[in-house]
Amino acid sequence: MMKLPSLTGLRFVAAALVFGFHASLTRIIGFNPYADHQVSHGFKVLFGEGGWLGVSFFFVLSGFVITWSARPDDTVGSFIFRRVLKIYPNHFATWALTMILFGASVTPASVWLPNLLLVHAWVPKDEVYLGVNGPSWSLCCELFFYVIFPFILPNIKRIPENRLWIWAAAMVVGLFSCQLAVNLLVPGTPWVNAWPISVERWWLSYFFPPFRLFEFVLGMLMARILMAGRWIDLGLVPAFGLMIAGYLLAMFVPFQFSFNAATVVPIAFLITSVASADVTGRRTGFAGRTMNWLGDISFGMYMIHLVILTAVTNWLNGRLLGTPAATALVLAAFGASVLGGWLLFVCIERPVMRRWGKVAPGKSALMGAEV
Repeated sequence: MMKLPSLTGLRFVAAALVFGFHASLTRIIGFNPYADHQVSHGFKVLFGEGGWLGVSFFFVLSGFVITWSARPDDTVGSFIFRRVLKIYPNHFATWALTMILFGASVTPASVWLPNLLLVHAWVPKDEVYLGVNGPSWSLCCELFFYVIFPFILPNIKRIPENRLWIWAAAMVVGLFSCQLAVNLLVPGTPWVNAWPISVERWWLSYFFPPFRLFEFVLGMLMARILMAGRWIDLGLVPAFGLMIAGYLLAMFVPFQFSFNAATVVPIAFLITSVASADVTGRRTGFAGRTMNWLGDISFGMYMIHLVILTAVTNWLNGRLLGTPAATALVLAAFGASVLGGWLLFVCIERPVMRRWGKVAPGKSALMGAEV
């Protein structure tokens, strides 16, 4: 399959939204440096759904891209090894940096060990699933997806082309059903410090890996829809318009449903629309050299940005700044996150993948074989 450079560029936009979300928080992280209440509130409103959207985007994109690029000569072991190799070195580096800077002497093994092993999102305690380097919880989900992907893919390939959209709709219904069940069956109080949701409900509806599987499989199905020529050919402008509408909708639905229920369909449509543009040679604005460079470093940026925001928050020590100075500080933290992402990419991610991440043809064509 041909490469989809625009999706690489779009990854940076998602990572930037996650940065904006964390930077806008006045509690939990507490970085938001604006003394002007209206500006501070506006910052939170602008990026208030960015973190949820960015993570959901990564999950759908992951399913789409690895389905699109699955090779018939790949094996289960080789695939899982490469995927772990892709995420774990950056995780370990940022885990170690976080422990050294902030937590080595005060973080118990019951928190740091699950985080190190990427199993912490399976533990229904916020001090665990948000422990050490907070964004790493999503890697628990990704690791879960990678382990089961080789066993899901043959079934996805068996779906008749005229039923692909039905199965895609079923993933959306499944996601909504899980959110509704959690909302109805799990107590909503006491609230987490910053948001109107309980720790248990937050864990199940947002962090629990099996409940995020619907987004990943939806991405797999959208890739098959495009490969099978069943895409509705939604243009880029309508796709982005739908994404903006979903983002705005997420501001008004009940809090729990803002995590992914309001945006998962727009995300799936946007990813497929951008991929379709690459396939047909249409310009997207995301396929250029700069955007691809930013996309390449986006994983490292995602993994390092909260370390930087936490360091700056500790330096601020509760101080708030005037609007020009606060804006300069936000931009400086963003630039430092980009720089940190680049360093992780150049010093760790790329060398590791070049050394050990090449596809080695196997005897058993388990991954991409036509069935």
